[in-house]
Amino acid sequence: MIIFNSGAQLKLYLKNLQNQQKSLGFVPTMGALHRGHISLIEAARAQCEPVVCSIFVNPTQFNDLSDLQNYPRTFEADCQMLESAGCDVVFAPAVSEMYSAKELELKRLAVEDKSWAEGRTVDFGVLAEVMEGAHRPGHFNGVAQVVSKLFRIIEADKAYFGQKDFQQLAIIRSMVKQLGMPVEIIACPIVREANGLAMSSRNERLTAEERNIASLISKTLFKVKELKTSQTIADLKAIAAEEIKTEPKIQLEYFEISDTETLQPIADYSQNKNAVACIAVKLGSVRLIDNVVF
Repeated sequence: MIIFNSGAQLKLYLKNLQNQQKSLGFVPTMGALHRGHISLIEAARAQCEPVVCSIFVNPTQFNDLSDLQNYPRTFEADCQMLESAGCDVVFAPAVSEMYSAKELELKRLAVEDKSWAEGRTVDFGVLAEVMEGAHRPGHFNGVAQVVSKLFRIIEADKAYFGQKDFQQLAIIRSMVKQLGMPVEIIACPIVREANGLAMSSRNERLTAEERNIASLISKTLFKVKELKTSQTIADLKAIAAEEIKTEPKIQLEYFEISDTETLQPIADYSQNKNAVACIAVKLGSVRLIDNVVF
C-alpha cells in the first residue's frame, strides 16, 4: 500500500495506472476507521483495481470548532486496517493541500461560497434545506466542496459511500450531476454494532454506558418501520419522540420521515412508498445520526 500526501503526485501515479485501462475505486473518509469503512473498501475491491482511500478531516464541513478539534484521529491504525483490507493507495493531504487561504477565511467568516466548483455555482436546493441542512448550515457545502476536489484529483470510475449519511448521498449525487462528473456513486449498507448502533467514528467518543444507551436510536427506527403500515406518519413521529424520551440522556434533534429522492417530509405513507426515516440525537457531547429505509 502506498501513501501520498501530494495531490499532484497521486494524480500522476493514478494516471499511469489508468493508462493500463484499470477501473479505479475510491472511498473518501475522515479517518478513525471502523468496520463500516472497511465494508466500503471491500465493496470497492470486489469491483475495482486499484482502490484508493482518502483520509482527511475536512474543516469546512464542521459548524462547531470543538467538534473539529475533538474529531478522532488514528492515522497509523487506519493505515493498518486499510492495508489488511486490500486498499492499494491512501491519500492523506494536509489542509493546505486541499484549501487556499481564501477558502478557509470564507469558512471562518461563515460565508457560504457556492461558486467553488471551477467557477460554477452549485445549488442543492431543497435537498440541503431539511434535516442536517437545517441544523448544520453550510455543512453540505463543505462536504461537496472537499469531495469535488477529491474527485478531480483521483478521477475515480466509482466512489463508495455508506448509507448512514443518507442525505449526504443525495447531495453528492446532485453535485456529480450538476458538474457532469464521470464518476458512479455507489451506496453501501449501514454496518451496525452488535447492539444495533450504526457504526460511526464518533462512537469512539462515547463511554461504554453511552454506547449501550445509544442502542435506543436504532431500536426506535426499527420499531417505527414495523408500525409503518398501521400508523399515520404523524403517529409514527410521535411514537419515535416518546421512545427517545424514555432515555433522559438522549436529546432528540429531529426525527423525520421523508421521500427517498427529494428528502422532503411526507404526510401520508400510503401515498408514497419510497420513504426513509432519519434521526439525529445528542448523547452527552456526541451527535449521532441514523436512518432506516422503508
